[in-house]
Amino acid sequence: MPESFLPKPFAHPYEIAPEYAKSAVYFCSEFAIDQAFKIYSGGLGFLAGSHMRAAAALGQNLCGIGILWTYGYYHQARGENRELSVQFNKNEYSFLQDTGIRFTIPIHGHAVWVKAMFLDGSTFGTVPMFFLTTDLEENDDLSRAITHRLYDNDELRRIAQYIVLGVGGATLLDQLDVEPDIWHLNEAHGLSAAFHLYQNHRNLEEVKKRLVFTTHTPEEAGNEKHSFQLLKEFSFFGSIPEEEVRSITGIYGEVFNHSLAALRLSHKANGVSKLHGEVSRKMWDHAENICGITHVTNAQNKKYWVDKGIESARIRNDAEQLRGRKRELKIRLFQTVADQTGKLFNPDILTIVWARRFAGYKRPDLISRDIKLFQKLLSNHERPVQMIWAGKPFPFDYGAIGTFNHLIHTTKPYPNATVLVGYELELSRLLKCGSDVWLNNPIVTREASGTSGMTAAMNGSLNLSTYDGWICEFARDGENSFIIPPADPNLAPEERDLQDLLGFYSKMNEEILPLYYDAPDDWSKLVFQSMNDVVPYFDADRLADEYYKKIYD
Repeated sequence: MPESFLPKPFAHPYEIAPEYAKSAVYFCSEFAIDQAFKIYSGGLGFLAGSHMRAAAALGQNLCGIGILWTYGYYHQARGENRELSVQFNKNEYSFLQDTGIRFTIPIHGHAVWVKAMFLDGSTFGTVPMFFLTTDLEENDDLSRAITHRLYDNDELRRIAQYIVLGVGGATLLDQLDVEPDIWHLNEAHGLSAAFHLYQNHRNLEEVKKRLVFTTHTPEEAGNEKHSFQLLKEFSFFGSIPEEEVRSITGIYGEVFNHSLAALRLSHKANGVSKLHGEVSRKMWDHAENICGITHVTNAQNKKYWVDKGIESARIRNDAEQLRGRKRELKIRLFQTVADQTGKLFNPDILTIVWARRFAGYKRPDLISRDIKLFQKLLSNHERPVQMIWAGKPFPFDYGAIGTFNHLIHTTKPYPNATVLVGYELELSRLLKCGSDVWLNNPIVTREASGTSGMTAAMNGSLNLSTYDGWICEFARDGENSFIIPPADPNLAPEERDLQDLLGFYSKMNEEILPLYYDAPDDWSKLVFQSMNDVVPYFDADRLADEYYKKIYD
C-alpha cells in the first residue's frame, strides 16, 4: 500500500488509496473546517474546507497549509442601534499541536520568526494540515501582526501575509524534509512558494511540473497586483535576481500581476465552474506563455453539510417526512431569528434566504430596490413570505457595510423580514436547512462559481438564481430550481438590475408562491428532484477525485 509522504508524527491517519498515491500540498489563505476554528471569511474557505474533508474520506496523499489567523476574519455582532459591528477578538485553539518547528524567513529586510502548528486529520475528519503564525514573542510588534487578520486592509501587511503562506509554507516542507509531487495554489495568495521552488531547483521546468493553480476570479481587474519593486523590497522573490524573475514570469513592467505569474509558472490551471473556465480562457487569451486553463467545478462536502432527516426523506422519497423534517429545521432556525431580532417567524410560511458574502456584484439588496414591489411581497396575506439576509461584508468595505445596515433598517418595520449577524459555518447550516428558497442574484458572469446553493439544495431548499456560476451546470428551470430570466448583456447596469429585479418578482408571484401553497405535492417533487440532481456531481468527493485525475496528473 502507498504510504503517507509526511513524517510519522504528522502522517495521514488513514490508509492512502493507490489511485491517490501522488503526494500533493494545498496552499490556501483560508479554510472553513469547523465552527470552532475561525480562520475563514466565506466561499473560498467553505470550498477549501470541503475539499480537505473529501480528500481525507477518499484516502488522498494530500496535506493542507494555511495561516493561523489570531483574530480570524472578524467577529460579526450588532452595535447599539442594531447595525453591523465589526469586532476583532483573539482566538485560541487547544486542538492544535505545536510541531516544534520554528524558522525565520526574510520579509522587508527583517528575519521574521514563523511557527508551525499542526491539525491532526482525525480531529475534524480532514487531511493533515499545518497552520503558520508569526504572532510570537521572538518577533517585534509589526512582525507579530502579520498573521493577525485574514485579508488585512493594509497592502504592505497583505504582501507579508502572502510571503508567510508561500515562502513560509515552502520552508516548512524543507524543515519536514519532504518535497511533494504537486504544489497546488488555491488562488495566488501563496505564489511566493513558486519562487522558493525555483531557488531550490534553478530550473523553470522543475517548477512548472510541480505547480498547479486554481483561480477564483472572473475579472482581470479583480486579480491582485502590486508594484514589482515593492515586492522585490519585501523579498517576495527570495534571492532570485530581478532579471531572472522577469525572465521566468514574463513580467517586465512595473506592475506585477500575481495571477498572470501563476499561470506562467504552473503546468496547469483551472477555473471553478464550466462557465468560469470559459471566462478565464477568454480573459487571458492575450497573454503569452501561460499554461492551459481548464475547469473543475466547485463542490461541497455532503457528509458534513446534509441533515440526516432530510437525507432519509430523500432516500425513501417520502414527502410527508420531508415536510415534517423541514418544518422542524425551520423552527430551529427561527429560534435564532427570535433570539437575535425579537421577530417570531412561522414554520408554515415560505421562507426565502439570501446568505453569502456581502459584495456589490452579488447585489444583496436587489429585491428591495423597488420598495413598492418589496412591500407588496411582504404584505401578501394570501400567500405569505418570510425573508432572511445574512453574510459578512469585508470589514473595511464601507459600501457593503452600508448595504448591510440599509437592509437592517429597511426590514425593521416588517415582522416577516430580517437580517442576521454571525454568519459562520453553523449559521450557514441553519439557514440552508431552514430555508425553502435559496436566493442568489449576482450580476451574470461575475460569480466564478458560488457554492452556497449546493448545500442548500442538499437540504431541501430550492435555488432561485440568476444564470451564473455552478447554476449553469445544475439548473433546469421549473424542474429542479428556478432561474431568473437572463437580462440582455448589452443593457446599461441600471436597466440590467431592473430586469433581474422584475424577473425575481415574476418568478415569485407566478410560479413559486402558487406551487408552494397550492400544489405542495408538486413542490415536494421538485425538491426531491433538486436533491437527487445535486449529488453526486456537486459533492466534494467528485471535486477531490477530479483534481487528482484532471489537474494533478
